Amino acid sequence: MLRYVTTNAGKVREAESYLAKGSVSQLDFDYTEIQAGSLGPIAARGAREAYRHADEPVLVDDAGLFIEALDGFPGPYSAYVEDTLGIDRVRELARDLEDPRAAFRCTLAYCDGEGFAASPDAVDRGDRAAAAAAGPTDADGSNEREPAALPVKLFEGYVPGRIVSPRGDGGFGYDPIFEHGDETFAEMDTERKNAVSHRGRALEKFAEWYADR
Repeated sequence: MLRYVTTNAGKVREAESYLAKGSVSQLDFDYTEIQAGSLGPIAARGAREAYRHADEPVLVDDAGLFIEALDGFPGPYSAYVEDTLGIDRVRELARDLEDPRAAFRCTLAYCDGEGFAASPDAVDRGDRAAAAAAGPTDADGSNEREPAALPVKLFEGYVPGRIVSPRGDGGFGYDPIFEHGDETFAEMDTERKNAVSHRGRALEKFAEWYADR
C-alpha cells in the first residue's frame, strides 16, 4: 500500500485518479519541514522521515507559487508567506510588476527503502539536493540527526500562469490570484483544476514510473 503523507483527503483522491483505486491511503504524519531554497530537499527529507515512521512506501509533496519577477518568491516559503503576509499582500507586491508571469510548482518525493536505477531525476546520497535534505554528514555518511540517507525519487510538476486581481470562490491559498488560460484556479471546478494542476502533472509522471516499480 502506498501511503500519501497529507492531512488533505482530496490529495489522496487526486492520486487515485492516476493510480489504481484503493492503492493509496492517507497518512497523517507531521514530518519535519526543513528550510531550503527549493522544493526538492524539503520533500525528500519529509519522505525519508515518513518512510522510517510508516515502514511502508510513502509519497510526500511540497508545492509553491513562484513569481518570476520576484526571483521566485514566495516559492518554497509559500505556506509561511500565506500565513504571515496573506495572499492580498503578495498580490500587492506583484501588482506593479511589468512582468506578471508566475508558476505553480510541485515536487513529489517517493521513498520505499530501496534504491533506484539511475535516471535524470533519481536522487541518491551523491546528489546535492539529497545531501541538503539529509543534513550534514560525518565521513561515514551518518549524522546525529539522521542515519545514512535513504534513496528518494523526485517527480516535478509545473503549470504556468500569471498573477491577477483575485477572482473566484473555489480553491484555496493563492488560487484566486493565479490565472492559467482565461481562468484563475479559484474559478475552476475541482475536475478542471486537477486536470491542469502542478500536482496532477507530477502525479502523472509518478504514476507512469510507479507502474513498473
